[in-house]
Amino acid sequence: MRTGFRVLLGLTAAAALTLGGSTAASADAAASSWKWGPIHSTDGHATAKGRIVVTQSAFQIRGDLYDTRGRGCSWVQLRWLSGSTGRWGSTAYYNCTPGTGTFRKNIGYPLTVKAKVCRGTSGRPTGRCTSWKTVYRQGG
Repeated sequence: MRTGFRVLLGLTAAAALTLGGSTAASADAAASSWKWGPIHSTDGHATAKGRIVVTQSAFQIRGDLYDTRGRGCSWVQLRWLSGSTGRWGSTAYYNCTPGTGTFRKNIGYPLTVKAKVCRGTSGRPTGRCTSWKTVYRQGG
């Protein structure tokens, strides 16, 4: 009986150590990325969502842009305020095929990041845009 109890006690301690280690690892992972979205165009035919991830050299925006079978293309427009230069940077991505497309952009060390989702052509967004949504703000 005592041997069985010792084995059970040892397994319980090992499980507690494993869970403690994975909790600390997941806390580190959570601190290095921030989820955003989903953001939908005003007609509901475009959706974008993603994460802001801390890489070894900079922050990176990673995301998915979903397009439905409607006419036209889905667009996500991104802009960020650089902490080092104090200037706004911007980029845009589009998806003209039904389904999900992905995007990534290194953005340095931003103070704030904003996104907006629109419908448009393969050349530019033309309408059905949301307002700018803040998806990351330094310190909160």
